[in-house]
Amino acid sequence: MIVCTLGDLVLDVIVRLQQPLQPGDDVAARTELIAGGQAANVAAWIAALGGQARWVGRRGGDDTAALAELQLAARGVEMLGPRAGRSGVVVSIVGPDRDRSMASDRGAGAQLDVSDLRDEWFAGCDWLHVSGYALSRPGGAVAAEAAARIARSTGARVSVDAASATLIAATGGTLFRERIGALRPEVVFATVAELRALGGPWRGATTVVKRGAGGCTVVSDGHREELPAVPADAVDATGAGDAFAAGYLLGGAALALQAGARCVATVGAMP
Repeated sequence: MIVCTLGDLVLDVIVRLQQPLQPGDDVAARTELIAGGQAANVAAWIAALGGQARWVGRRGGDDTAALAELQLAARGVEMLGPRAGRSGVVVSIVGPDRDRSMASDRGAGAQLDVSDLRDEWFAGCDWLHVSGYALSRPGGAVAAEAAARIARSTGARVSVDAASATLIAATGGTLFRERIGALRPEVVFATVAELRALGGPWRGATTVVKRGAGGCTVVSDGHREELPAVPADAVDATGAGDAFAAGYLLGGAALALQAGARCVATVGAMP
């Protein structure tokens, strides 16, 4: 199965705290640099789970971007799209409780535009997976709609990850929902908070609600199924939702939950 993802490739700075941050003071931590970005993460997990992965987006042209590209290529992902500007960087703070908070600078990825795309990049794919981050700006939303139209014309299905409740709120829930609707997705992934910001389950598509340690809920055609999480020794929750999405596209909810559990047991968003 070929899965094409549209969105960001950034460098993740993972900061694992040994104790909570203290205002104005210093605490011990372990820091690692790992390729990231929602679309890139999903692509990496697609490849790790046995699929063929193709990432499309705008990436930086600096040394930071080169490091992220090197790591994504090593995971077997094909990368397509222009290089320009500076790379995006996301700082992920992982607390002693293993939960994480992120500060995101999308860099070049935020400038994605329809002129960056080529029709042949989407030919032959079974799924086009669109990161919600691409929908937060008008240029990215237009690019995503064009990509969905091209991919669907060659038989692909489309999925969307809502990405972030704060992103939806900043964009406007109604506008964000309209931008998702323009893609006519078969599957929409969202957390509980993201779904609330969007105004509820998606009509005409399968809504997959990611609940972390609580498993997931799949809502489709009025049918609702609750599935428990796969037990895991959690180390870092960064990217677990992206691993989950990759697993779902390749093998449904069972593989999604297994991939999510595998992700939280390691540091960083990629396999």
